[in-house]
Amino acid sequence: MGLAARARTGGRRWWLKWLVLGPLLLVLLVQLYFFLMVLWWSHFNPSSTSMMRQQLAALRETDPNAKLEHLWVPYERISDNLKRAVIASEDANFTDHDGVDWEALEKAYQRNNKRHKVIGGGSTITQQLAKNLFLSGSRNYLRKGQELVIAYMLEAVMDKERILEIYLNVVEFGRGVFGAEAAARHYYHAPAATLNASQAARLAVMLPNPRYYDKHRGSSYLARRTAVIQRRMNAADLP
Repeated sequence: MGLAARARTGGRRWWLKWLVLGPLLLVLLVQLYFFLMVLWWSHFNPSSTSMMRQQLAALRETDPNAKLEHLWVPYERISDNLKRAVIASEDANFTDHDGVDWEALEKAYQRNNKRHKVIGGGSTITQQLAKNLFLSGSRNYLRKGQELVIAYMLEAVMDKERILEIYLNVVEFGRGVFGAEAAARHYYHAPAATLNASQAARLAVMLPNPRYYDKHRGSSYLARRTAVIQRRMNAADLP
């Protein structure tokens, strides 16, 4: 084989290697970025999240001056009622699992197969925090896989109290309303520290579909589900 032929063969092999290794390297760099951000947020409070930025962009399509309602408060200034209500409503095994509740995921997978579409993810509070911090609200298995990876990062770096503190400060409670303090002021004109059991249970029940319930506060389902969660709150373990 001549030098020119060997050079062409070597060039093709080089491109084939990069076709395989390039995407893998990109994926690893993205994971490294996520991990470094998780490390940073274990000590410093996030000022915004992916979900916040998406919601703000949507609001500014109709109002260029739109702003989010959001005010960070430390863990001890959030009512224990809300902490217990959110755990009871969203993730009863929060203090016991390692970031992923595989039994809940299996049940969600079976429901999705029956409906032939992704309608629910069986996400833990840790997974929901991963989605809020970094990802979008789209429902597909690729995003769910990335959510799992980030959830394990969060659990490896942070304790449960820090995970719950960040979650309660960044989760969406209504259209443009993020975090416990903003939610308490938006719905009850009071600080998050003073939320009673009924108020806390109602906010927790709104979480799966906060924009809808912000507009439909008189929903009969919201009232029924609030009563159920209020009865379960005392059994919720706090970190």
